[in-house]
Amino acid sequence: MSAALPATVAEALAAARGLGVERLDAQWLLAHRLGKSRSWLLAHDTDALPAEVAAAVLADLQRRADGVPLAYLTGTREFHGLGLHVTPDVLDPRPDTEILVDWALELLAGELAVVETPQVVDLGTGSGAIALAVKQGCPRSSVRALDASHAALAVARANGERLGLAVGWLASDWWSALPPPPVHLALSNPPYIAAGDPHLPALRHEPIAALTPGGNGLAALEAVIAGAAGHLLAGGWLLLEHGYDQAEAVRRRLAAAGFEHIGTRCDLAGHERCSGGQRSLPGPARLA
Repeated sequence: MSAALPATVAEALAAARGLGVERLDAQWLLAHRLGKSRSWLLAHDTDALPAEVAAAVLADLQRRADGVPLAYLTGTREFHGLGLHVTPDVLDPRPDTEILVDWALELLAGELAVVETPQVVDLGTGSGAIALAVKQGCPRSSVRALDASHAALAVARANGERLGLAVGWLASDWWSALPPPPVHLALSNPPYIAAGDPHLPALRHEPIAALTPGGNGLAALEAVIAGAAGHLLAGGWLLLEHGYDQAEAVRRRLAAAGFEHIGTRCDLAGHERCSGGQRSLPGPARLA
């Protein structure tokens, strides 16, 4: 038997509790469907819900209870101060990935500040979150973003156009289709979850190819590191997001590929989440 439609805001929040949906998520879903703010809900919990809104909210709550990301239900996600449109064609951007952006912006304002127009590339861009946040934070940079998924690129390109941020969008399997010029800074949040990881079932609504490369989860990270030599300037930087237990393996691979000044940044929970280094081998040209 189908669940009864909630008649009021309060009943909708009660239905959310019954389904095991967090109150904050339920409030966001209600606010989205009503076109109101969360603060409005607090003062109108006895207001009647139009039948069509009640039906849509109940469906949203049931999907959220099944693990569908809130961002897919509302169509939006805030990332590094940007309001992004997201769909099931792209990963739901995580706050931990902002650490990768922060590191990149530190380099662009620090060691790479001498470069008039730093060339930046985001490999596996998805929604365009990383590329757009870097462009927003460092307007002088020339940013290109690559993804093998044409559907993902359509989402990213639309985000760039709506936000008025100029990024070059390219279909490419990692580095394979990236044309010159070589880059000063490369960023990537590639799929890194190992096959059979117990967290994967909870992520079943997100694109599996963006979550795991199979095996031990390191294949995509290895491909990005291996391909960097042909595109990254000597003195340029490669920064990678990875799994909480992969930092040591990534650092070893960076060192074996000739990177120096290798470091790791921790995520909001204190786990080692991003690792990177500076390319020391002769490249297409020196930093300038």
